[in-house]
Parts: sequence; structure tokens; C-alpha cells
Amino acid sequence: MSTFHPDLALVARILPRITAGPRLLKVVRRLGRDTGAPRSTPSVRAFLRDIPGAQTARVFVPEGVTQLMPAMLWIHGGGFIMGSPAQDDEVATTFARELGMTVVAPSYRLAPEHPFPAAMDDLYAALTWLHANAAALGVRADRIVIGGASAGGGLAAGLTLLARDRKEIPVAFQLLVYPMLDDRTVGKTIDGTNHRLWNEGSNRFGWSSYLGREPGGADVPVYAAPARAESLAGLPPTWIGVGTFDLFHDEDVEYAKRLEAAGIAVELEIVSGAFHGFDVLRRANVSKTFLARQIAALRRALA
Repeated sequence: MSTFHPDLALVARILPRITAGPRLLKVVRRLGRDTGAPRSTPSVRAFLRDIPGAQTARVFVPEGVTQLMPAMLWIHGGGFIMGSPAQDDEVATTFARELGMTVVAPSYRLAPEHPFPAAMDDLYAALTWLHANAAALGVRADRIVIGGASAGGGLAAGLTLLARDRKEIPVAFQLLVYPMLDDRTVGKTIDGTNHRLWNEGSNRFGWSSYLGREPGGADVPVYAAPARAESLAGLPPTWIGVGTFDLFHDEDVEYAKRLEAAGIAVELEIVSGAFHGFDVLRRANVSKTFLARQIAALRRALA
């Protein structure tokens, strides 16, 4: 498909192709700064919680659940360099309400001030806290999902690999929404005129900031760039979703193929004519369908 999805065509005309760079970073961070405590709704109780050894987390708990429930550690995106959990309050509330699950959305230290492994250390501390406090939170310790979008999806994949290798915390499922997985894409001619919000320039800046050096080198840890992992065996069932006009399309499809080849149950959702981050347009039908597919996959996995 060479044209934008009908639900996205109009807004695609005005969206920029790049949203992150050395000059833009301060402005974008200021616009996207945290907005304080999350708001509860009649169906979901929301609150802030400090996490020892890490940052803070926004916690969303469905009302009226009387039995132990699954939980999701949801990681926000922002190219490793910007964003906060507050930007995903709506989707976190939706997951909690629709699935009867607790959602924990932690903050983490951002690059370039804090390159790898700072964010991964924070997120593993959050995962450890969630697992250790499962009973107090009313959560099943064997039904913890790790999920995230964009760089958050890449961090989710890296965290799931780390949990697999440390063998301390079982992960039941990973939900990777157009994840940022492979630093080796920097410099390749994969940028297209229909890419929006995240292009090759953004990608280079994000990866360079996160790694603390030029991306594409020989010694990048797999927990920083999960696509570099030699083996994906032993990972949990996985859902991956990405648009055809997303800079991460090829690396996401390749990761799904490698998971399948490793014997992992994987669902790959490809949205024709969709650019990176298209689902921030929450009211578009294509975005509603995309989220509904994620909810359906989680419901099947956690039944």
C-alpha cells in the first residue's frame, strides 16, 4: 500500500517527520512533562507509588475485582530521551478496565543524561517490586505481562530478555507496540517519505543518546538492542504491532519471524498505511481497532 490509511491521511499532511533532535529535545520535554498524579475513574483507581531503588510508578487498579488478577508493567515511549508514564494514562486505564488487571507504569531515567543501563536498571527494579509485592497488590505473581510502545516496546523486549536470563521473575506475555529494537538500522536507507514523527535523524539521535556512543558497533548489549540477541528461545508468548509506514516496520517483522522460528507463540499485527505512533489519535477507528487487537491478545493469553 503506497498511500496513508484513510483514517490517517488528513492528519498525515500536517504531522512532522521528525520530533526529536538536539535542538528540539528541550522543547518536546517541556511540552510532555509529567502532569502530577493520575486520575481515578469510577471503574479504575489510580495513584502514584514510589519504587525502592528506582523511580515512581503510576498504578491503575480495576474496581470490584475480588480475586487475584494479572498485572502489566507498561513502559512509555519517547525514543529513550523523552516522555513520561503520564502520556499513557488513558491506555493504562483502558487495559485495567477491560482486562481486570493492575497496570503499573513506571518512570525511568532518560538519555542522554542517563545512558544504558540506567533505564534498564530502573525497569528491572520496578519489575522486581511488582513481583515481590504481588500479594499485597492483589496480583498473581505468575501472570505478569511486560508491555510498551516505541522505545518503551524496545525496553519491554530488553527487560523480558533480562528476566529470562536472570531466571528470577517469570514473565507471562510481552506486548510490543511498534518497538524500537535494533540500533543497526541507523544509517541504512530505510527512511521513507511517508514516515511521520520518527525518521532516520530521530532514530540516530535516540540510539546515540541511549547507547552513549555511535550505534551499530560490535559490542552493544542485547538488553539495549534486543534484535541483537542470538537466541530468542525461552521468551514468553508475544504480540507485536506495527504500521507499514513505520521506520521500525522491518525490524519488528524480522523479530516476529525470529520468535516464531524459536518456537515462541507470536502474533504480528501489521496496519497498512499507518505511520509511527498513529494510535495517539485515539478516536480514529484504525487506532481503536489496533488497541482492541492488543486487548484481545492479552485476554487470550491470560485466560
